[in-house]
Amino acid sequence: MSAPTRAPDGMVAGLDLLQRALDYTSAALGTITCADVDRPTPCAGWSLADLLAHMEDALDAFAEAADGAVGLSSAAPTPLQTRVQALQHKACALLTAWLSADQPSVDVGGHPLPVDAIARIAALEIAVHGWDVRRATGHAEPLPEPLAVALLPSALQIALAGDDRFAPPLPVDVEAPAGVHVLALLGRRS
Repeated sequence: MSAPTRAPDGMVAGLDLLQRALDYTSAALGTITCADVDRPTPCAGWSLADLLAHMEDALDAFAEAADGAVGLSSAAPTPLQTRVQALQHKACALLTAWLSADQPSVDVGGHPLPVDAIARIAALEIAVHGWDVRRATGHAEPLPEPLAVALLPSALQIALAGDDRFAPPLPVDVEAPAGVHVLALLGRRS
């Protein structure tokens, strides 16, 4: 079965953003070594191993969303190299799943959300956790400014909604780059 050659209606911008987030995070995953697995991350109380397990669960959920609904799952503990390879594979498969999507919305706990909104949320979560990985491995690199500018509306929406998937927002200088704002809205200091 071949994937459609065009994205579902309303998804082109969301898929472009998702691709950029996946590229950034894929590079971050390449910085991980076995010595890093127990390092703390910017996510309070989480080691890098905890973050990688969460990232794998999130990629599974976002891939499921391409079929029109999101379930809850939990990845079993696996060796670091296997987990990183699985994350890279799942990240590649995620775009393919969304290109094959034919649903106009995704059911998230009984609430239909437009597919573009889900793609933007996925991009935000993937990029921010890519930044978390870079911080934990000592390879800190800011979010690329064009990516951060595109992620800022979703980060603001999550912060204003009081979404508890991320830490509470932190104050930041109004003149700071967009990447600093995105991270601060999700409780991170760059």
